[in-house]
Amino acid sequence: MAKPKAPRRTLESYTVKHISKTVRAGDCVLMRPSEPSKPSYVARIERIEADSRGANVKVHVRWYYRPEESIGGRRQFHGSKEVFLSDHFDVQSADTIEGKCTVHSFKGYTKLDAVGNDDFFCRFEYNSATGAFNPDRVAVYCKCEMPYNPDDLMVQCEGCSDWFHPACIDMTVEEAKRLDHFFCESCSAEDQNKLPNPHAARHSDTKWQTSMIGTSEPVQRILRGNSGLITDSRDRKHWFTKVHVFFWTGRWIQNAVDGDST
Repeated sequence: MAKPKAPRRTLESYTVKHISKTVRAGDCVLMRPSEPSKPSYVARIERIEADSRGANVKVHVRWYYRPEESIGGRRQFHGSKEVFLSDHFDVQSADTIEGKCTVHSFKGYTKLDAVGNDDFFCRFEYNSATGAFNPDRVAVYCKCEMPYNPDDLMVQCEGCSDWFHPACIDMTVEEAKRLDHFFCESCSAEDQNKLPNPHAARHSDTKWQTSMIGTSEPVQRILRGNSGLITDSRDRKHWFTKVHVFFWTGRWIQNAVDGDST
């Protein structure tokens, strides 16, 4: 007769001796990869178990995937510290934990004064079997119509409030950082058409304050002022008559035309 399995008990916390860190359910951790050349895996602890003697400690984890580990692979708008919360659950030895980390919300990550090695962010859940994402669409910006990458500096137009990559408006990053004011081509053309004398006013005389994504303080100010700035395409219908959204299947559609979203 087979020997019955020894009962296991759930631990509220466990101190990983080789890193001198205490972990609990809900903590995010870095775990030893299958190959030394790979970066540490990122996971969220769901439960900690040990045998009746308190030994052989196992952690039940839910894996975060990096963009390059997903079916679609890494894309231009994926941040270097971006991870996806997957539906992949696993059980690992607690000895494979290499350290603790923090997975921020997207909005929380953009508010960080400084990004550390152990800081990550997540804005999508990922189905590892189908490659589907939730949400399956995000707001897009700039002439290139790409979702926001928090690693990239962007300049906000003072007229329409849209955001632009310097390269997409024939500008270097250094030039963008020196800007006092910025109006996109469309807004500049509209302003000139409204002026009875095109030489009667200059953009530099307008009382605006330029904000750029890519430096911590302006990002905090913009997000505080527009909490829905980079969260949901439906919020953008209040600012634009036409909004594009990006589908993970690679298709583009037009949404929220004339204030009507579908």
